[in-house]
Amino acid sequence: MANEVLFSVEDGGSAFITLNRPKALNSLSTNMLNLIREKLKEWEANDQICLIVLQGAGEKGFCAGGDIKTLYQAQSSQEAFKVAENFFEVEYEVDLEIYHYSKPIIACLDGIVMGGGVGLTYGASHRIVTERTKWAMPEMDIGFFPDVGAGYFLNKAPGFIGYYLALTASIIKAADVLFANGADHYMTSDKLFDFLQSVIQTDWHSNNINATLHQLIKKYSSNPSTNSELEKLQTVINHHFSRNSVEEIIQSLNHDPSEFARDTKNLLLSKSPSSLKITLQQLIDAREKTVEECLNTDFMLARNFLRHKDFYEGVRSVVIDKDRNPRYTYQNLEEFTEEEKKKFFQENNVT
Repeated sequence: MANEVLFSVEDGGSAFITLNRPKALNSLSTNMLNLIREKLKEWEANDQICLIVLQGAGEKGFCAGGDIKTLYQAQSSQEAFKVAENFFEVEYEVDLEIYHYSKPIIACLDGIVMGGGVGLTYGASHRIVTERTKWAMPEMDIGFFPDVGAGYFLNKAPGFIGYYLALTASIIKAADVLFANGADHYMTSDKLFDFLQSVIQTDWHSNNINATLHQLIKKYSSNPSTNSELEKLQTVINHHFSRNSVEEIIQSLNHDPSEFARDTKNLLLSKSPSSLKITLQQLIDAREKTVEECLNTDFMLARNFLRHKDFYEGVRSVVIDKDRNPRYTYQNLEEFTEEEKKKFFQENNVT
């Protein structure tokens, strides 16, 4: 467990945080998050540290999110529930720390970046995607909701792109991540390696940090080889996903004969009805909220989902038994009423 996160400091003033659970796609544990939080605070107070690089070990991903199997245990006892609750509390604190960090943080979104991995990187000052990036908020697939501040950052995507990504749990690549405001720069993975070597070799103490970093990023950056698919679809996505209820979104898609509309409708109807309705309400409510307010809402929602049978059924179907055949308590949108939905937005009101 001690080596789940690696920390290193270079003579030139750069410091590296490396998530080091490659066999688990660098999924986050409470221990990892506690170590990261402590190190971020220590390095912020250290004048010898000028900037920080956040990366994942191995070639498959930066971070696939939280350790879902641990969260699944929350149903077994009050003690396990508290462990899961503490995970979310620490995770959101670390995410917020990154948003407000006083020094540059370079996040390398190389490979799989999902859920908690998105939460760790969105608030970084410099976010880099590569040709290997696979970015998603996949919580809808496990009967959960897009947390880690998603109400805040998915509303930063153009139009209703964020709503589409949240409700469909779609996996997107570099050009789409850039378009959705989930990253700032593109480098090929080879160039990213070269860029990080230059970061290590630079004497940041004797340079204007922001200007030098800007020049280095410009030197190694390029444009993705493909254009954004989401950008092409924005008009149609806005048309369907600007509705105020999931039923209205489905109805709108029903009236569209296109293959995109048919596939999107079928995708939505395969998700947990409760997750769909709660997530849309979360996004609508979050439009004018700060990231702090969104994370506070997430913490309340997360605790309520830990009391919700359909969350455990979603995890069972995808992560535990892997049969991809969830038997949700709420079988359709009509069964999950407005009254049921409202309970999730109140403290300790879900049984």
